[in-house]
Amino acid sequence: MTAAATADLAIETRGLTKRFRTQTAVNAIDLAVPRGSVFGFLGPNGSGKTTSIRMLLGLVTPTDGEIQLLGQSMPNKLREVLPRVGALVEGPAFYPFLSGEANLHRFDTADRHASRRTRTGRVAEALERVGLTNAASKKAGAYSLGMKQRLGIANALLSPRDLLVLDEPTNGLDPQGTREVRHLVRSFAAEGTTVFVSSHLLAEVEQMCTHAAIMSAGSIVAQGSLDDLRGAGESHVRVRTPDVTTTESVLARFGLIPTRSSHSDSHTEVTALLPHTSELDPDRILPALLEAGVRVRGYGIEEASLEERFVALTGEGFDVLS
Repeated sequence: MTAAATADLAIETRGLTKRFRTQTAVNAIDLAVPRGSVFGFLGPNGSGKTTSIRMLLGLVTPTDGEIQLLGQSMPNKLREVLPRVGALVEGPAFYPFLSGEANLHRFDTADRHASRRTRTGRVAEALERVGLTNAASKKAGAYSLGMKQRLGIANALLSPRDLLVLDEPTNGLDPQGTREVRHLVRSFAAEGTTVFVSSHLLAEVEQMCTHAAIMSAGSIVAQGSLDDLRGAGESHVRVRTPDVTTTESVLARFGLIPTRSSHSDSHTEVTALLPHTSELDPDRILPALLEAGVRVRGYGIEEASLEERFVALTGEGFDVLS
């Protein structure tokens, strides 16, 4: 990768690996997270996402590989880089007997880079940002799970950040809490902050993110923009018609392998796979069917969904509901 390309990345890893004795939790991953993106780190639970994040933040020492965070080598430049990074990893942990506001004051006091003079204003601003101003004096132990998640994000926002790393930020939230976190993430990105979001929820990644990497069993099996990931999948042509034999003959002339997927008294649905490597122009298919006299009751080219793509890559299902 060129120096210019590297400068455009908020996170870059090369061969990042973590082994625990005989078990390889993360296997030589090469991450490339563009600056200003909302990057989804997607995979089933246990696929190595949290271990990867902990290595990025210097919480776990890699067995092998290199990490660049905001253009700086990690962990060599840990002290310089981490003040520019906000993180919420493995859920927020607060003093339950202190108020939300007092918790933020306590955490900010522990940050040697934080200004004491501006602390009160920054805490108030962070609470307002996540919609917790009215609950600022309420004890954190009485917060709902969604409120705790938002308080954790507020803690990550106490100082200006170039990068936010959020590990499962919508985990356990109700639909309203999920929408609130999704809105927050989008607002951070709109201001130029790079947001790295780990999730096992496909729907959340689709609605929040511009780019994604897919983890499976400790390895990255695909990454890129969401459009690129969708486009790398396989599409299908679907034809509903009573003229099944003629339809199959036309599709076969294009090098496609038709199958009969469903039928009713008036028509049969014929489908055929359109491999992404094919040079066939799909726009040629319908005119050819009509020219052959096929009575077309329905026709469509269905692009591969992200769900189909991810399941094909990982061999595992995903939680697809928010």
